[in-house]
Parts: sequence; C-alpha cells; structure tokens
Amino acid sequence: MREKNINPIFRTDGWVLLLYVLLLTFGWFSVCGASHNIGDVDFFSFESRTGKQLVWIACSLGLGGIILMIEDRYYEILADVFYWLMMLLLFITPFIAHDVKGSRSWIPLGPVSLQPAEFAKCATALALAKLINQYGFTLNRRRCLLRAAALLVLPFLLIVMQKETGSALVFCAFSLMFYREGMPGCILFCAVAAVVYFVVGIGYSLTPLPGTAGDVGEFAVLNLIWLFSVAMVRVYVPRQSEHVQRLLLVGVAVNVLAWSASALFVKFDISWAIIALDVFTAAYLGWMWVGQRLTQWFLIAVFTISSMGFLYLSDFTLNHVMKGYQRTRICVLLGIEEDRDAAYNVNQSKIAIGSGGLTGKGFMNGTQTKLDYVPEQDTDFIFCTVGEEEGFVGASAVLLLFLALILRLLVLAERQATVFGRVFGYCVLSILLFHVFINIGMVTGLAPVIGIPLPFFSYGGSSLWGFTLLLFIFLRIDAGRKRR
Repeated sequence: MREKNINPIFRTDGWVLLLYVLLLTFGWFSVCGASHNIGDVDFFSFESRTGKQLVWIACSLGLGGIILMIEDRYYEILADVFYWLMMLLLFITPFIAHDVKGSRSWIPLGPVSLQPAEFAKCATALALAKLINQYGFTLNRRRCLLRAAALLVLPFLLIVMQKETGSALVFCAFSLMFYREGMPGCILFCAVAAVVYFVVGIGYSLTPLPGTAGDVGEFAVLNLIWLFSVAMVRVYVPRQSEHVQRLLLVGVAVNVLAWSASALFVKFDISWAIIALDVFTAAYLGWMWVGQRLTQWFLIAVFTISSMGFLYLSDFTLNHVMKGYQRTRICVLLGIEEDRDAAYNVNQSKIAIGSGGLTGKGFMNGTQTKLDYVPEQDTDFIFCTVGEEEGFVGASAVLLLFLALILRLLVLAERQATVFGRVFGYCVLSILLFHVFINIGMVTGLAPVIGIPLPFFSYGGSSLWGFTLLLFIFLRIDAGRKRR
C-alpha cells in the first residue's frame, strides 16, 4: 500500500531524467554557439533565440512535471481521443497555416508558431499501443496488421499534404516496433529490399554496363529481384530444393547467354532479358501455387512482380513527381549529379565539423557558424556547431548520450508489465533513433536532407515539446508498472 502513495515523480527512472537534462543543457549551449556572434554574450535576452529557447526548455520541464502527476491509466483511456483530435488538427493545418519555405505545417499562435506534426507522433504512438494491447490482437494476422498500418498511413498522408515530407517519413520508424511485436520478418525484409532497389537502381542508373547497351543500376536490381525471390522460396517453402535449383540454373543461363550475345554479336540492353527472367520466375511461382495451393508461392510471386513495379515506379517518381530540389538532393547524395547549390548546406556542414579537429575551436569560436556559412545551423544542422566548437570529443560525447538514452529506453520498454507500456516504449525509442540517425546522417552527408530536427538540441518549441511529451508519458507509464 505504501508503494501506491509514493509520488510518481520519485518512481521515475533517474537515469532517463539525468540524460534528458544533460541533452537539454548541451543543446542550449549549442544554440548559443550557433546563433550568437563572437563577443556577444547576451544569452538570456528574450529577444534572442537563446532566450526564447530557455523559455521552451522551462515550458518543457513544466510539461514533464505535469505529465508525471497525471494518473498513467488516463493515457491509455484517452489515446483514441488524442489521436483523432490530432488527425483533425493535421487536416485543417494546411488551410490555416502560413507558408514557410514551401511548407504549410506551422500554425501561428500570436508571437509563436507550433507544428502539429511533432505532436502527431505521440498521438499515433498512444493509439497504436492501445490497439495492440487489445485482447487477441496480433500483428501476425493480416487484418490486425492492416488496422495498425492504417493508423500510420493517415497521419503520414495528412503531413505530406502539408508538404512536410521529412516529418512524414518519421512514421516509418514505427516499423521497428511492429517487428518487435510480431510483424512477420518478411515484411521488414521487403522494406529493406525496397531501399536497396532504390539506392542501387537510381545510384547506378548512369553507369554503363560493359559489353551492353544497358546500365548497371537496372541490371543489378533486376538480378537482385530474381535472387531475392529464389531465396524466399528456399526460406519460406519447405522441401522445395529442386525448384530453387531449377530457378537458379535458369537465371544463370539467361545472364550468361544474354551477356555473351551482347558482347559477341549485337550490343543491346540485356536488362530486357533479365526482365523476362523475372517475369518467368513470377509465372513459375504462380504455376506452383496453382498446383500445390500453398500461399507462400503466391506471396513470393506477388513480391517479384511488386519489386519490378517498385523499380520503375521509383524512377518515374524521382523524375516526374518529385520537385526539382528534392530530386537534386537525392541525386547529389547518390553521386549522380554535382550541384554546388544543392550540396551547399552539407558541404559547409562537413567543413565546419572537420575544422573542429579533435577538441574543437572552443565555445563561441566556431568561424563557419559565426560567419553564417551553414544555413539552419541552429535547427536542422545544429550538430555541425557541436563538431566545430567541441570537436570530435564533443561530438562523440553527444552521440554517446543519445546512445545511452536509447539503450536505457530499450531496458525500460522490455520491463513493462503491460503490452501498452511496452509498445509505447518501443515507439518512443524508434522515433528517437530515427531522428538521431537521419539528422546526423544529413549533417555528415550520409543521408538526404529531409529537414528533421535533432532531439533536444535543435532550436524550437514544437520539436522540444513533442519529444518531451513522448518521453515523459513513457516515464509515467513506467513509474506505474509496479502497481500492476
């Protein structure tokens, strides 16, 4: 009975709180370094970005305290209400928001603006946790998986309508939670395969294939589709080794004959031969399904055809659907094009990080940031300020703090007494992991620039409040686990 009377604040995980405060502190100093000129020490003026950030931090701490005082069961009870209210807000946002750099995702509220997409992550996480917590719900069932996917697709589409693609892509991070909760591994494999198709197919589309009139990208992806399909037969269809051998022999024969014919007789695009190979593979799988009535044959055939469709649809999307600047950013990242304007942000960011050396130039002494060479240096590209002023040591320390936070959240998620708590915990760490990985990848040129903030570091209230909401709701759920 005494356990019930203990204030939930005192049951809150101290390690997470400590890491949260440290990240907020280092983040504020990074905003100081990015937004102030050399010699300017007016950090606490509310007219400056550092002063405003202090207000956001104070509000976040107050918000965290309020969250901890609310009974944890209310977060599950009101999850659906919170979700649908956020969906309604996302729907009306494009009609009332101001246009900010082509995006209509910021709602003006007097002297400040808020971005509903940042809070939609928490609402979606709560709704998913409540759905998966239902009795008899399992992601192994197709109907259950589709219901869960629908909760993700809706905010994704509404945020895309706001022309905020980067924030929409964050919802892909929930796939990690899906996998933990029983989503078939083949679905995750399909997602990884899609990424490989896109990177290889687009990245090597201009590289000629020796001895042919085709390119390496299309040829390689079409062969990967054939190989992945055969591998799935080997894994998911028992006792069918003779079919695996047959498909492998046909594939090798088609590749050898097509390449030899092109090199020795008439040069042509041998990708057409590999397309025929993939079509034959899909037809063979369909024929086996008709004969044996095993669903696995049909699903692998669908995977083969869908993979081919994805390859050519991604090329069409890149060249005819995406905006010019989006296409340019992707092409520059993949090394297809060289565009100084498109790569300017990333190049300057890498120069800033590299100039920091081992120990950095010191607080407020970063020349790249002080001379405004790096755009968005206190928001999306704030990590370059850390690298320039604090060097490799400081940047590594920040990464270790994030790693410690993610690992601690993993421990807390696994120790939850309810499915609701575990699912929500994995949602939180998945979102954090995605943001950290992509943001730092953007700054270092390893990921496309999609405009997402670094948690607890980037200037702004919406992002900070959104992450605080996620983190402290989970801490409150964890604090109440001992009563169950």
